[in-house]
Amino acid sequence: MNRFAVVAAGGTGGHLFPAEALARVLAGRGWRIALATDSRGARFADHFPAEERIALEAATFKPGDLVGMVRANMRIQAGAAQARKAFARFDPAVVVGFGGYPSLPALMAARSQRRPTLIHEQNSVLGRVNRYMAPKVDAVACAFPTLLKAPKRVKAQVVGNPIRPEIRALHDRPFPSMGGTIRILVTGGSQGARLLSEFTPAAIINLPEDLRLRVRVEQQTRMENLDLARTAYREAGVEAEVAPFFRNMAARLEKAHLVIGRAGASTVCELAVAGKPSILVPLKIAADDHQTSNAKLLTDAGAAVVIREDKFTPEALGEAIRTMLNDPEGLGRRAEAARSVAAPEAAERLADLVERTARA
Repeated sequence: MNRFAVVAAGGTGGHLFPAEALARVLAGRGWRIALATDSRGARFADHFPAEERIALEAATFKPGDLVGMVRANMRIQAGAAQARKAFARFDPAVVVGFGGYPSLPALMAARSQRRPTLIHEQNSVLGRVNRYMAPKVDAVACAFPTLLKAPKRVKAQVVGNPIRPEIRALHDRPFPSMGGTIRILVTGGSQGARLLSEFTPAAIINLPEDLRLRVRVEQQTRMENLDLARTAYREAGVEAEVAPFFRNMAARLEKAHLVIGRAGASTVCELAVAGKPSILVPLKIAADDHQTSNAKLLTDAGAAVVIREDKFTPEALGEAIRTMLNDPEGLGRRAEAARSVAAPEAAERLADLVERTARA
């Protein structure tokens, strides 16, 4: 086989991590991979298995901003022209869009050249670019059983969210024993991370002493909150590692007894695959409140507790942590509940759909 698949994704981890998982499966099946993204995507694409990389012009705009719409359209059209030129050179058999504005010019270019196209929606609410393209592409795949904001005539195939191989490997590993040390992993998104950065240390240091001294915290936090968090944990006698970013997330996730974080699509699906109890704080400003919808996968199964942002305080978080950690058997049940709604084979299922959609 010598066929190319173009994987087009926005420049965030939420778009690129599932795209990378699909690309690895396709590469293992003999496909050649091209990645289409914008300059932001370089942060997450160091290990992306692509022999071609296409940097595309793209832009977003605020609804009602006519000047912004015109400027964005000019950049998108320029990006589509860039994509058409690249496609003419290596002739892809299929173009797969993962949402985000850089995926739009790639899909537009593919359609103009009558190439097979497919989109994958990671969230439980169809994003703006995918919502626009859904009626126009050959196939639509989604991660969650419910896909809100989808046009009525669009029938999406539920495949799950492609998970990075190192996270996928956690699916078959047991929940860690609740011995002397209790490990809490705190993740933070790129948006709206201030509340988690500031409130989580305050919640943990006010736990009852017998519980607090057993806790080992690994927390991603904003750079400006690093010193404050480290000082708070140290003065309270809590062993903690605080950093802006953890690269070895799979190893940390494997050891965790409880995860605290936002409810982005990748986070929710990775928690399900890894079988982790969690406390989720959906990002209030997320488009169409999609993080609250994402979290329902785990809350409906009994795997997670959700605290809405307007109810999120150190006291509320501390109470949720104390209640969960004081019930080790309950944590184990939550871990199994998370696994029960996981889709560990999502990348393989999506790859199957890509191959059925591709031009022979």
